[in-house]
Amino acid sequence: MNQMKIIFSVLLAASCLSGFVGNASFGAEVKPNIIYIVSDEIAYFEPGFMGGTDLHTPNLDRLAASGVIFRNLLSGGPNCAPARGALLTGKHSGHGSVRENSGDNAIRADEKTIGDVLKPLGYAVGGFGKWGIGGRDSTGVPEKHGFDVFFGYYDQVHAHTFYPPYLIRNSEEVPLPGNHGGTQGQTYSQYLIHDAALKFIRENSGKGPFFAYLPYTPPHGPFAIPDTDPAVALYQDKPWSKDARLYAAMVTMMDREVGEVLALLKELNIESNTLVLFSGDNGSADRFADKDHPRGLFGGNKDPKTGVEYRGGKGDLYEGALRVPFAASWPGKIAPGRVSEFLGYFPDVLPTLAEVTGAKVPSEVDGLSFLPELIGEKAAGRKQAQHDYLYWEFQKWTAIRQGNWRAVKTPKNSDWELYDLASDPSEAKNVAARHPDILAKLQAQAKQAHEPMRRGTYSTREREDRDRRHSGGAGAGE
Repeated sequence: MNQMKIIFSVLLAASCLSGFVGNASFGAEVKPNIIYIVSDEIAYFEPGFMGGTDLHTPNLDRLAASGVIFRNLLSGGPNCAPARGALLTGKHSGHGSVRENSGDNAIRADEKTIGDVLKPLGYAVGGFGKWGIGGRDSTGVPEKHGFDVFFGYYDQVHAHTFYPPYLIRNSEEVPLPGNHGGTQGQTYSQYLIHDAALKFIRENSGKGPFFAYLPYTPPHGPFAIPDTDPAVALYQDKPWSKDARLYAAMVTMMDREVGEVLALLKELNIESNTLVLFSGDNGSADRFADKDHPRGLFGGNKDPKTGVEYRGGKGDLYEGALRVPFAASWPGKIAPGRVSEFLGYFPDVLPTLAEVTGAKVPSEVDGLSFLPELIGEKAAGRKQAQHDYLYWEFQKWTAIRQGNWRAVKTPKNSDWELYDLASDPSEAKNVAARHPDILAKLQAQAKQAHEPMRRGTYSTREREDRDRRHSGGAGAGE
């Protein structure tokens, strides 16, 4: 009898641990649902869980507290399009096909996305928000890259209004009554996008695993939110500019929507089998700066506790352009209340989700899986691998980081700069002359990381041009 109890206990333990023993078998019996929420423009130090005090983000803070905060999981690019390209394809910008931010670049037909990787495993794959890596009639549309449905904006310039005359669902137009672009109208696009995301999660929760990619546009400008939204009232008495109050309300609205996603998981009783990730998309701009707040009113790149600043911001390749808030939650799998210092970036997401699900990683991927950092090395069955280096290029900028050494080449200077982030996180002291051997090594690695860009193509630009004409009038680089 005692022997039978021992055998039963062993079998039970093995059953409980299934899905935690290496790449091939992780999640083999019941594959997890995956939700990745990207907030367009939210800055590194703005959410409460990163130390921010001006913006109300209770649901993001709860999400972060229930899992792990990654303090050094960086963006794949300093602007919307290259960041999303790196995130979805697992390739850094020296190999990817979207390295600019014109808004109409597209990934190639042969490039695999997270959707392509998960779809063969039986995942329902849906996207809701801003795509940004291939407009209509291009090789980069989501329905050609593993997505069953994508609803929102394909072209990022089209996304420069929350009141467009139409949104796009699988390359077809969905009219929005009473809208003519700009910052006012009858139908607020984000409400529809969020409702569609919740519907996708609900409809697929009992049918098998799903991947819900939610690249939500708020709080990206032009800043607009209905006066009736409850988030508006929280900031109406703040002594800030109108745009600053609108931005704050959009952050809190987005936070509320994150809370609704989490509440739905609880309602559907799928919390324990759903990995939820949240991040910004690129580094902070110094929004709403004044003489008292030279790094912006909300200090997206200035640590509110220490005063340490990250140099630069959106659009360049100093550290401040790439730092984003990043958190992950998976009840029962990720221990709560953790903070990780793992050094990684967006190309790591695809291989991580592949290991979580047992999917095959495309050979051209540059990232590495951080699964052991998510769930622990014992549960993952291996130690956490580390990057040899991280690489970025954007327009005429180049940057490479190896541990705490960071080299940057700017468009205005033919000479490379070198910084030791261990003693100089603000990149204020160029030490290239003092460490020529280290700089030479990083330069050689950067040269090796670059290959000529091969863009995706369009069969016609007619519908793409139409979408761009129905934007809010902001430029592509905004």
